[in-house]
Amino acid sequence: MASGSTFSVIGADVTITGNINASADLHIDGTIDGDITCASLVQGEKSIISGAVIAESARLAGKVSGSITARELVILKSARIDGDVHYDALTIEQGAEVDGRFAPNARQAVKAVPATAVAAE
Repeated sequence: MASGSTFSVIGADVTITGNINASADLHIDGTIDGDITCASLVQGEKSIISGAVIAESARLAGKVSGSITARELVILKSARIDGDVHYDALTIEQGAEVDGRFAPNARQAVKAVPATAVAAE
C-alpha cells in the first residue's frame, strides 16, 4: 500500500449509531445508523446502512436506506437501495433493486439555481 492510503473495516458484528467521516477507504460488513462520508466505500452483502452515503467511489452489495452520491458507483445484484442516487459513472448488475430516482451529479448543481436568479438574467 502507498504510505498515504489507509483502509478501515467495520465487521459484521459491529453496529454504529452516528455519522462516519473518513478520509480512509471503508469496507462495511456491519450495520450503520447514520451518514457516511469517505473516499471509497465497499459494502458487504449482509451490511445495512440507514443514512446518506457520500463517496468518491462506492461498491454497494447490501441494504441502503438513504441518498447516495458518488463519482463512481457500482450497485451489485444483491443490493437493495431505498433512496435517490447521484453519480458520474454508474454500473448496476441485473437483479439489483433500487427504489428512488437516478440523476447525474452535474444535474444536481443545475437544480440548485434559484428560479429568481434565472429570471433576473
